[in-house]
Amino acid sequence: MEKYYKDLIKAIGEDLSRPGLKKTPKRAADAFKYLTKGYREDISDIINNAVFESDNDEMIIVKDIELYSMCEHHLLPFFGKCHVGYLPQGKIIGLSKIPRIVDVFARRLQVQENLTKQIAETIQEYTGAQGVGVVIQAQHLCTMMRGVEKQNSSMITSCMLGAFRKNISTRSEFLNLIK
Repeated sequence: MEKYYKDLIKAIGEDLSRPGLKKTPKRAADAFKYLTKGYREDISDIINNAVFESDNDEMIIVKDIELYSMCEHHLLPFFGKCHVGYLPQGKIIGLSKIPRIVDVFARRLQVQENLTKQIAETIQEYTGAQGVGVVIQAQHLCTMMRGVEKQNSSMITSCMLGAFRKNISTRSEFLNLIK
């Protein structure tokens, strides 16, 4: 990747021998690897068997999970907060695993709509929950720095599975609790 960053910097007319740019291709390559580390992570390894038997059947919510991702259309960042809720059905997942799941999918080239769904489907798959709800609110630099240049806009996406989709009172409880 370092070579590609050198070519990119040259293509915009910059001088790679300039002191501030001498190490930039390596730093940029390292940063891009980190920002896309989700491709090199395995969900099973992240969860690491941290799914436990439980007779709890009340809603569990982890809210305000910070997320940072990269728009797959412009390679510009988007960032915001993710809220995850689920209704257990005999199993609960370790608390730290939910933000880790968010990070695995966020650290890939993404669109927010797909990110939201991937998180929900993964929680559903590993817990067998009665239902899962995920809401993400994020700001996208592709709409802030270029294009329409709207600084105060944000995007909200949701994915509701199982009881969160079928039962309006379950959905309403979740949405009220994440406010």
